[in-house]
Amino acid sequence: MQGKKWIVLGGLAIGLISVLLVFFGNPGNMGYCIACFIRDTAGALGVHQAAAVQYIRPEIIGLVLGSLIAALIAKEFMPRGGSSPVTRFVLGFMVMVAALVFLGCPLRMVLRIAGGDLNAIVGLIGFAAGILAGVFFLKKGYSLKRTHKMPLTDGIGLPVIQVGLLVLLITAPAFIFFSESGPGSMHAPIAISLVAGLIVGVLAQRSRLCMVGGIRDLVLFKDWTLLLGFVGILIAAAIANVCFGFFHVSFIGQPIAHTDGLWNFLSMAAVGLGSVMLGGCPLRQLVLSGEGNSDSVITVFGYFVGAAFAHNFWLASAATTVAEDGTISGGPTLAGKIATIAIIVVLVIIAVINTKKKFAAEFTEEVEAADATAKVESTDIPVSK
Repeated sequence: MQGKKWIVLGGLAIGLISVLLVFFGNPGNMGYCIACFIRDTAGALGVHQAAAVQYIRPEIIGLVLGSLIAALIAKEFMPRGGSSPVTRFVLGFMVMVAALVFLGCPLRMVLRIAGGDLNAIVGLIGFAAGILAGVFFLKKGYSLKRTHKMPLTDGIGLPVIQVGLLVLLITAPAFIFFSESGPGSMHAPIAISLVAGLIVGVLAQRSRLCMVGGIRDLVLFKDWTLLLGFVGILIAAAIANVCFGFFHVSFIGQPIAHTDGLWNFLSMAAVGLGSVMLGGCPLRQLVLSGEGNSDSVITVFGYFVGAAFAHNFWLASAATTVAEDGTISGGPTLAGKIATIAIIVVLVIIAVINTKKKFAAEFTEEVEAADATAKVESTDIPVSK
């Protein structure tokens, strides 16, 4: 399943499926959100105690298993890894925290725009700026080194965990926490969510769809191919939202969103930069995990811990609400703002460290060229007698 046609069709299908999930019970403009759904799953397992966002999301389970099935059929399941795992965990952690300051992953950003959320357009501008910063480092030689062939057990690790989570979801033992109110209590029926996840997993694996890759490839190679999938999601979701009456253009009153433009921009800039450094957006990382990439599994673990950390330490933003007297509340916390700035600084440091050899070589060449020029100019200076 390759070529522009299939990428567009895949994007259109994912956009439609996302809105149908809202119709069947998922939160508004959150038919599919990798960051939010990993956060909900972490809460269901008791890793954080935010009661409003606790539920094992079948969409994530289906996504990983669907990509595994597609990879096996296409003979593209290849266990591999070993490319800077600790760095990838840290990057995944930071991308997740930044996403929860924005209140959504890149996929949800597109779905929010398709629902009329103007705050997400601000986020998109920041996201693109972060990707451009990442492209700058790629051009300078940024790399987390090559992957290597890994044992089968490493390749099937995350899919096995997803099967275990599905069992826990269906049996609902006492030690699993499910929200009784808030976004975690809003969900489509398990069977519908699981099938939707499987379909999205297959489509995303075969089309190589990536929210980051589209903009990155356009800048680096003038290649629009992956960006067409991004556009397909936007168009299909927007049309479906209009048909179901979910489309409302505004800054205020959007479901599970805040109106602070500066932090929408900065948080998604961090998500864009971090995702370029990881080699793909959260959606792509889950798909790669299904293909047997243990580096992506490590990244997903980073997402999981980052989601728990964000809610345990009040880094995640709260949705903007308007009281009857007109008072506006919600938005990013002070801790979330500080964390966002710190994340951007650390991302740049990691990027520089992993491009230091090329930076150093260029700096040395510049110094040597300056020295040579100085020597030439010095010979032209007449010697006084």
